[in-house]
Amino acid sequence: MLMAAACMTLAGPASAQLFQNKDWVESPVPPAPAFSESRLIPIEMPTYLSLRFGIDPATIVITGDGVVRYVVVASNKAGGATNAFYEGIRCATGEMKTYARSNGGAWEVAEQPEWKIFKLQSSTHTSALASQAICRGSAPRDSIKDMMSRLRNPVRELD
Repeated sequence: MLMAAACMTLAGPASAQLFQNKDWVESPVPPAPAFSESRLIPIEMPTYLSLRFGIDPATIVITGDGVVRYVVVASNKAGGATNAFYEGIRCATGEMKTYARSNGGAWEVAEQPEWKIFKLQSSTHTSALASQAICRGSAPRDSIKDMMSRLRNPVRELD
């Protein structure tokens, strides 16, 4: 048991998936919430990206099963297209899921969304959001207020 805990600590979310609670069940997912571009809090992203990302704090929910759900909005720095994603992060396993997408119109619900390890995906914004604000190690932060405070005033810490 001690060896398994040491492996999880050293290897991070990918190995956490191997040792996760097999009885874990995701709580029912409500429909995608309404969001407002005027409330977006920017996510710090690498400067080479042509997209800006922001999260609407009014859409964030921390569920009893450890999933944090939210709406993130991506827009082109040069103007033009804006896309929104209704996503969930599971800090315990380093995974994310996209429940729905919108390109300014109605939400398009993902038919069979699956949990995917976000560091292995091309989901730079999810990894940035998890490390900057949503997760503290393998658990969600204590409150939405704490999450938003960390986005507004980034603090680099060793989790």
